[in-house]
Amino acid sequence: MKKVKNRTVTKKEICDQIAEKLSMRQIDVKMIVQSLLDAMIDALSKGHKIELRNFGVFKRVQKKPRVGRNPKTRESVSVPEKMTVKFKPGKKMREKVAKLDENMER
Repeated sequence: MKKVKNRTVTKKEICDQIAEKLSMRQIDVKMIVQSLLDAMIDALSKGHKIELRNFGVFKRVQKKPRVGRNPKTRESVSVPEKMTVKFKPGKKMREKVAKLDENMER
């Protein structure tokens, strides 16, 4: 199995790619992308679910309190409940990622 080095793709790189594909100014694309992200954050902070067909679903979930462990001291630590965001990939994304895994195994 081939090991592929993971690379982080930044928001700037995504904006640059979109700007080139749509022949738009990078600053305009950056404003659009940031507006989209701000709208998503706003919706999630209000408790709404975000569903982007073929991409996935973002929703707020309540994590229960638990007992964790400090890795340095190995001491038990109480972790309080908290709100977090859960992402479930859509069908198209799952299929494309699975296909990528198959290609890497060859």
